[in-house]
Amino acid sequence: MILPAPIQNLIDAFSRLPGIGPKTASRLTFFLLNAPQDVAGELSEALHDLKANTVDCPICYNVTSAGRTECEICASTERDPSIVCVVEEPLDVLAMERTGGFTGRYHVLRGVLSPIEGVTPEDLTMRELFDRVKSGGIKELILATNPSMEGDATAMYIQQQIKLPGVKVTRLARGLPIGGDLEYADQTTLLRALTGRQEMD
Repeated sequence: MILPAPIQNLIDAFSRLPGIGPKTASRLTFFLLNAPQDVAGELSEALHDLKANTVDCPICYNVTSAGRTECEICASTERDPSIVCVVEEPLDVLAMERTGGFTGRYHVLRGVLSPIEGVTPEDLTMRELFDRVKSGGIKELILATNPSMEGDATAMYIQQQIKLPGVKVTRLARGLPIGGDLEYADQTTLLRALTGRQEMD
């Protein structure tokens, strides 16, 4: 079936989004085609605002509203500027904030090192992170990259580059999930849980 160009173009556009295949893209397109005009209008306006009215925070590189000199977290006087949590993407900031247990600030790398894909430190916000640490005031750097080969390599690279007295570099603990059974844990997870064991109070 040959579809009119506007329909096919939107299907193709949706298909480029992560997690959306051709069938889902088609369903979304035909939903919008049959939806009231204001639904498509609101989506179009939201997409335009997404690109036009957001910028990177010049301090931590998280996403913030255009026109701000720093994001809400960097501007907050209730956050501890001496503790910085290093994450891969802005979505990771949301995940950390949902815990309600972190009161420091962040630095968003905007990716991880990946020699296979040609991602080097220059492609990330590494230099900005190192400059931030060298400027003083940071006592602890929490490396919260994902527990993957790339995430581990990125954390190791950062640790090797930061050798300043008074700056403690830590890594998020890893181990068994709550409610998990030992028999179903893979060897690496179980080994990391064993290595990172803590004394019971």
